[in-house]
Amino acid sequence: MLNFKKTVLAAAFISMVPTASYAQLEEVLVTATKRVSSVQDLPFSINAMTEQDINRSGSTNIEELSRNVAGLTIQNLGPGQSQVAIRGVSAGQIVRDQPGVKEQVGVYIDETVISVSLFTPDLDLYDLNRVETLRGPQGTLFGSGSVGGTIRMITNQPSFDELAGSIEANLHTVSDGEEGGHLKGAVNIPMGDKLALRAVGYATEYAGFIDALGENGSKKKDVNSGYRRGARLALAWQATDNLLITPRVIYQEIEADGNNRQEVFNLFANPYTTTRPAIQLGEREQYLLLDEKFEDETLIADLVVNWALDNLDLTYAGSYTERDILVVRDASALSGSVGVDVGFDDAGVLLPSSLNDVTDLEQWTHEFRVASNSEGPINWVAGVFYSDVDREYNQRLPTPGHDAATIRSGVLGDTLPSETMNGFAGPDSPYNASIPYSIKQKAVFGEATWDVNERLHLTLGGRWYDFEETRTFTSGGWFANGDFSVDSTQSDGFNPRVMASYDINDNTIINAQASQGFRLGGVNDPLNASLCNDDDLATFNGFPGYDDETLWNYELGFKSMFDKVQFNAAIFYTDIENLQTTVDAGSCSSRVVFEVPKAHTAGVEWEMTAYPVNSLLLTFNGSYIEAEFDSTLTNQATGAVLAGIKDGNRLASVPKLQLSAAATYTFKSDLFGSSEMYVTALVQHVGERFTQPSDQVNGAGEFQSGLPWGGASGNEITSLDLELDSYEQLNLSAGMLWDDWEAVLYVHNATDENNNLSFDRERGGRARLAFRTNQPRTIGLTVRRSF
Repeated sequence: MLNFKKTVLAAAFISMVPTASYAQLEEVLVTATKRVSSVQDLPFSINAMTEQDINRSGSTNIEELSRNVAGLTIQNLGPGQSQVAIRGVSAGQIVRDQPGVKEQVGVYIDETVISVSLFTPDLDLYDLNRVETLRGPQGTLFGSGSVGGTIRMITNQPSFDELAGSIEANLHTVSDGEEGGHLKGAVNIPMGDKLALRAVGYATEYAGFIDALGENGSKKKDVNSGYRRGARLALAWQATDNLLITPRVIYQEIEADGNNRQEVFNLFANPYTTTRPAIQLGEREQYLLLDEKFEDETLIADLVVNWALDNLDLTYAGSYTERDILVVRDASALSGSVGVDVGFDDAGVLLPSSLNDVTDLEQWTHEFRVASNSEGPINWVAGVFYSDVDREYNQRLPTPGHDAATIRSGVLGDTLPSETMNGFAGPDSPYNASIPYSIKQKAVFGEATWDVNERLHLTLGGRWYDFEETRTFTSGGWFANGDFSVDSTQSDGFNPRVMASYDINDNTIINAQASQGFRLGGVNDPLNASLCNDDDLATFNGFPGYDDETLWNYELGFKSMFDKVQFNAAIFYTDIENLQTTVDAGSCSSRVVFEVPKAHTAGVEWEMTAYPVNSLLLTFNGSYIEAEFDSTLTNQATGAVLAGIKDGNRLASVPKLQLSAAATYTFKSDLFGSSEMYVTALVQHVGERFTQPSDQVNGAGEFQSGLPWGGASGNEITSLDLELDSYEQLNLSAGMLWDDWEAVLYVHNATDENNNLSFDRERGGRARLAFRTNQPRTIGLTVRRSF
C-alpha cells in the first residue's frame, strides 16, 4: 500500500498545457485531508496549482501565486512581511511590532507548519509538486491559525526509480530599476533500492526599483534590492517494504536592502517647509536619513515516518524550526516628530534614528496519526498533535546624540535619560522593549467519511485543543512607560466539521459543509503613553487583551469535470465572533487589537479550465466577497465610533472582486530545432480595498502633522484617498520547447502600472505617509532543462 501511495503522489504532477495534437484535462491528487484524494472528490473548496501551473504563471512566491487563486488575497506590507487572507476573513493590517497577534491562515510546507503572523517565510517555489489552497476554516485537521483556510506547499519527494533533475536560469530587467535573476537546480539520486536523495538549491537576486532622497540633495538609486538563497535536502529510506522514513533539512536566508515604500509626506521632505528645501516626493521615491534592511534566516528540520500495516497507515511528522528575523527601518521622522513636540532644537530633530526589530523563533511540533486504508464504506483518520513555540521579540531605537538633545531641551527636567532605561543597557536609545512569548499547544483530532452508497458520502470530524501562552513585557527609555508585566492566557475547546457530497453522475458532484475554526486570543501591549496626545490616549487606552476568535463557515459547492472542461464553484457564508481587529493608535506609535463581537463574510468563488480547441487552453477564476462588521465599537467616554469599526463597514485588506483570466495557445514549430511553441496572456484584476478599518471613515485621508518645523506651520493638510484603487496586471510570455529544454521570454506588468498595495503611516501620519507599491514592468528570459 505504501509503495502504491508513493506512485500516486508522484503522478499528481500533471500538465495543464495543451499540446498541438491533443488536449485532455486530468484530475490532480492532493493530501488536503491527510489522505490521498482527487481535488474533484473532496467535499469542500480547494485549489491545487501544479508545478507546471506555477512555472507557466511565472510565479516565484505566494503573493504572485495568489492572484491566480480565487478567494486568496495577500496584502503586501514590505519585504518578507505579507499578510494572507482567504474568503475575506481579515483582521486588517498586522505590523512588525505585534508579535502576539496570531495568523488567520495556516501555511505549511508538506507536514510542517511555517506560518507566523506577518512573518510567514517567503520560501522559494522551485521543485514543488503543487500548492494546495484549502478554503474555509480547517480547524479539525490543522488547528489554530487556519480560521480562514490553509495553504500547503507540497514538495517533490525523493524517488527510488531513476537519476533525474532539473535546472533553471533567469535574467530580467526592471523598468527604471536594476537587473535581477536566479539560478535554481534540483537532483534526485537513487542510492540502491532502499535509499534516495533529493537536493534542491537556489539563489535569486532581486532588482531594486525604489529611489531614496536624502539630506543636501543626495539621492540613492534602487535601494530595495536584495537576495534569497536556500537549499532543501531530503533523504528517503525504505527501511522495510512498508516502512518509509524521510528526514529533511531546509535552509533559507533573505536579505533586502530597503523597502517598496513610496512616500507622499515625510517630516523632512514635504512641500510645506521654507527654512529647508521644499520637496515633493514622486513615484517610487522615499526619503531616508539611514539605510533600511530586512534579514530572515530560516532553518527547518523535519522527519516523516510512514508505516503501512494491513488495514492501517501510521504516520509520525515532527519538525524543528528556527528563525532569526531583523527589520531595520529609518525611524528618524518618528523620533524627529517627538522632538518637535517636546521642543528639541533643529539638530536634535534631525538626529538619524534606527528602529531595530528582532524576532528569534524556535518551534517544535509533533504529530502522530492513524488512517484506515481498507476498501470498506468507512474511512477515517485520527491523531494527536503537540507544539512548543518560543518567540522572543526585541525592539531598540538607537539614536546617537539623543541623550544630549534631551538634556539640552530640558524635556525630562531633573531626570537624566539614563534613569528611564528600566534595566536596559546603553545610552541614546529612547525606546527599548523585550517581549518573550511561550506557547504550548496540544490537540486530539479525527475525521471519518462514510460512503452511504455509491453516490452519497458523509464526513464528520472534530478537534479538541488546549493552549497555554505566557508573555513577559519589559520596556524602557523615555518614549516608553518603564513597564514590566507577566501575562498568561489559556484556552481550550472543540471544533467540529460536518460535510456531505453527492455524485450527480460520474462527472458532477455537489457538496455542503458546516465547519468551525478558531484563532487564539492574547494581550495588548501597553500604549507608549508619553507619545500620545490627549485624544489618542483617551481613545485607545483601557484595552488590555482580547479573547479567542471563532468562526462558523457554511458552504455549498459544485464540481464538474469532463474531457475538455472543468468548472468548480462554491457559495459560502462565515459568521465570525470576537474578530480580532488591529488598528493604529495614532500619535502613540502603538497598535491595539480590538475584539469585535460580530462580523461576517459571504460570497461566491469559481474556477474554470477549458480547451475550446486542442491547441488553446483557457482559464477563468474569480471571487466576489462581502466582508463586513456586524457590530459597532464606541468610545465609552465620547460615544464616537472607534477606528471605523461600525456595523456595515468593510473588513480591511480584502477586495470585493478578484479575477484572473489566462489563455495559452500551443502550436508545432521547428524554429531553432524546437518541437513546440506557445504564447500565454494572463490578466489579473484586484478590486478596491482598505489597509485598516479606520481608512474608510469620512475624513480619514486628511492628515495634519501639527508639527511646526522647518518653516512649516504644522497646520497644512495632506489629502489622500485611502481606498486603495483597483488594478489590473497583464503578464505576457512566449515559450519554446525542445526534448529536455524550455525557454520562456516574458513581460510582467506589461503596462507598467504603479499600484498601491497597502498604506503605511508613521505615528498616525504625523511623521510619514506612504504606500507600498508593486514591481514595475519586468522583461526577462527563463531557460529550463530537465534530465
